[in-house]
Amino acid sequence: MLDQRIQGLYGITPNNNLNIALIERVITEHQINVLQYRHKTNDDQLKLNEAQQLLDLCLTHNTLFIVNDDINLCEKVGADGIHIGQSDINARLARAALGKKFIIGVTCHDSLKLAIDAENNSADYIALGAIFHSINKPKAIHCPLSKINNIKKNINIPIVGIGGINFENQSLAYDAGCDAVAMIDGLFG
Repeated sequence: MLDQRIQGLYGITPNNNLNIALIERVITEHQINVLQYRHKTNDDQLKLNEAQQLLDLCLTHNTLFIVNDDINLCEKVGADGIHIGQSDINARLARAALGKKFIIGVTCHDSLKLAIDAENNSADYIALGAIFHSINKPKAIHCPLSKINNIKKNINIPIVGIGGINFENQSLAYDAGCDAVAMIDGLFG
């Protein structure tokens, strides 16, 4: 089953041009299970080239490859799935566009309602956070550890904790009920 692969370390690429050597070193050193490509640029050719390089890297290291917010890019490169936020296309429409073979993850901030909606609309996993203070998204909604535990009791899909997670505090996120923890600066900073 797809959703059982959403566990452990979930790397998110820094929002700048790729350093493939660094990303490969991080994948191998830390046994990254999932890698999300997140680059907010309008250069579609650059995104396609970078996504293709990352997909090749992920295939080599048996790592799931997730594209952030871009259904066309996800399909074009043959990624394993897509991660969408609340301001992007909803999970039901993403599933209709992508079909069953792609993994769909949805950001749910700190909301039980959004988590239940995501699961009901065929998301494969949800992301909750920011669990701790986030350098990348300083204004992100805070999701206390106690909320994660409550949401975990009410859904059956994996939870990815995000926001300010590093190797020192990741155990707190796992203990609260996260199946995976997402890191950007914790891995690439």
